[in-house]
Amino acid sequence: MKGLEFPLVGTKIPGPIIKYDLANVAVRKKYFEAKVGKEIAAISKYLKSNTFMAFLLGKKNSGKGTYSSLLREIFGDKIATVAVGDLVREVHKNWETYSSSVEYTQVKKLYRGYISLKEAENRLHSRSTTTLLPSEYILALLKARIASLGKKAVIIDGLPRDIDQISYSLFFRDLANYRDDPDFFVMIDTPMSVIDERIKYRVVCLKCNSSKNTKLNITQEIEYDSQAKKFYLLCDNPDCNKNRMVPKEGDSLGIVPISARLEKDERILLQVFKLHGISKVLLRNHVSVSEAENYFDECELTPEYVLNWDAKKSIVKVGKKPWTIKDDSGVESYSLSAPAVVVSLLRQLPKVLQIH
Repeated sequence: MKGLEFPLVGTKIPGPIIKYDLANVAVRKKYFEAKVGKEIAAISKYLKSNTFMAFLLGKKNSGKGTYSSLLREIFGDKIATVAVGDLVREVHKNWETYSSSVEYTQVKKLYRGYISLKEAENRLHSRSTTTLLPSEYILALLKARIASLGKKAVIIDGLPRDIDQISYSLFFRDLANYRDDPDFFVMIDTPMSVIDERIKYRVVCLKCNSSKNTKLNITQEIEYDSQAKKFYLLCDNPDCNKNRMVPKEGDSLGIVPISARLEKDERILLQVFKLHGISKVLLRNHVSVSEAENYFDECELTPEYVLNWDAKKSIVKVGKKPWTIKDDSGVESYSLSAPAVVVSLLRQLPKVLQIH
């Protein structure tokens, strides 16, 4: 990321190199144990009687949801993730039930804003792109949701979403009654080229709405249309009967439609980076080609899948190689797999939590 220097935290350990299949949950467990077993044990012990509040910051499509999911995979229900965008969509979709819930009673007590609660609710129902929900309303929804989770460590994805919300995050743990627990920012450096290709090669199943990527995250079965000369991923969901996955409208444009959002996300990262008095975990999801071998194993580099049609055998052949991209400074780099980035996070976390 231009303007910021994120340190490179490698994952190499002494001993023979093991080629882990990081797409396999059982194998991932062995991988995490080998790479950060001591850290996981220390953090697990800490979470038995302590919590924390982490603010996950990164550009749109930087992988925040994936990293949160892997942390829950490791630590179970000791950690809860609250994605602000998902929370707002959930409240909007289930308004009839939500508006009569104990949680929303809490929202009405917590809300303080420059427009009435009723007007904030009207904005929620309109879901207009020109009429934004006030930060104060989002804050009340968020506090009420966290209160409903009990005494769990919380990862917040989506706050701050704008410059004016940075101050909210600074004092949020006090407002949410987490006064004695550490709070910190987890900041992710993701090159624009990575986000661009994640969007350009994305495909979705129109039946179950699951998404994959024809270049980076393929399904088990792939079909070749000889007339169109195109490869199609077939949805893995058994309920979809191998439905063809197709690109979303506009995805071929990559980051162009969301460039303003990405620029704003970058400004927020730059502003938060300048803050004093709050710990920061800095993550890079890429490594220069020249440094990769010294810091990471080959299985930790994001693979690029290469599809070829074997006409004689009538089968799709799948090749694989490390995915190379240019970082934001134009340096030839590899993208790191999500488990490798999480290892970097776990190596930094004990210091932030002051675990000895």
